[in-house]
Amino acid sequence: MFETEKIYEKVILVGVDTGSEEPAEVSLDELSELARTAGAQVAGRLIQARESIHPGFYIGRGKLLELKELLWETDATGIICDDELTSAQLGNLEEELSCKVIDRTLLILDIFAARAVSGEGKIQVELAQLRYRSSRLAGLGRSLSRLGGGIGTRGPGEKKLEMDRRLIRERIGRLKRELKDVERHRELIRSQRKQSGLKVAALVGYTSAGKSSLENTLTDAGIPEDDMLFSTLDTTTRSLMLEHSQEILLTDTVGFIRKLPHHLVEAFKSTLEEVQYADIILHVVDASNPRMETQMHVVYETLRQLGVGGKPVVTVFNKQDLLECPGYVRDFQAEYSIPVSARTGEGLEELKRALLDLIRRDQIYVERLYGFSQAGTIQVIRRRGQLLSEEYTEDGIAVKAFVPKEIYGKI
Repeated sequence: MFETEKIYEKVILVGVDTGSEEPAEVSLDELSELARTAGAQVAGRLIQARESIHPGFYIGRGKLLELKELLWETDATGIICDDELTSAQLGNLEEELSCKVIDRTLLILDIFAARAVSGEGKIQVELAQLRYRSSRLAGLGRSLSRLGGGIGTRGPGEKKLEMDRRLIRERIGRLKRELKDVERHRELIRSQRKQSGLKVAALVGYTSAGKSSLENTLTDAGIPEDDMLFSTLDTTTRSLMLEHSQEILLTDTVGFIRKLPHHLVEAFKSTLEEVQYADIILHVVDASNPRMETQMHVVYETLRQLGVGGKPVVTVFNKQDLLECPGYVRDFQAEYSIPVSARTGEGLEELKRALLDLIRRDQIYVERLYGFSQAGTIQVIRRRGQLLSEEYTEDGIAVKAFVPKEIYGKI
């Protein structure tokens, strides 16, 4: 029996510091984590300070020569650029460097493709990949022309470039139709939840903040956990029981990240709609990350792009067990800020009380006596509200319950 060592692809990380956002060095740290998640080994990094990204080569000519030398010295097989490249930049870099060229968007798409498990996830990833590819198709001159198939056909027929675009358009059309079927199924599930009266809390947060770990701890969901970015892509909904038998649904969503490719946002719209239809936003933050505030800003910006606003937010500062000096941190955009640890269970009871308090705001407390002929009304309370107690007396049924405001008039 022979043991084979896993071969990692060696890459150079390349970034441009325009001075407009956070330092490129910090962004490359995150890109390095993405590369590691994709199975690549980082052999070096190169950063150029420029007023703007070079339109032809992403970096300037001088840095391009320096990058060539770095590739030769490290024996790297490719480079990863920290921004989305145009088709011209991609072609020019490949021609100059004679190596594999990947941009941030393609790297994230590769990770998503490897992590997609469900049928919906695979459709969404392929759709994003095709949209990315279609915007970067470039002809290679007359060599991509082909003659028409009929006898006696004159002149060039359909070019390979045009054929590729047509095939991609057709495939995108088929995937969109398949995704529509998935969306209809989601809408059916949402309507059933609405009829049941159950509130939904959507877990959102930066990738690797610990959303899956938190849902697993609270609901025994069994979602895979690891320290890689984007460890889970598929939406998972589980029931959480609060005090007094009050139930709430927790829905996990895909993690956010800086420079989240618009192809992904568009393709994962049906998944991200879970956030739009949720009653409560449960914002999970990695309190041990030194860039915590930047990550929180990215999450709120992404929520704004999705049109999610006006919903109550509970921010949980997770991974308290990793802090040397735990301290109270406040998110002024949230109604509750709660320090928790999904690993040790710290703060989870306080989190449950906060969720119960938000649910109670849309409920009315009822304490009254129903006649025996009104037993059907009690069934409505049991189905749509929370029946705290029912006691059979000589005069009728004494009930204590919390009911949603929309059914209060009926009972």
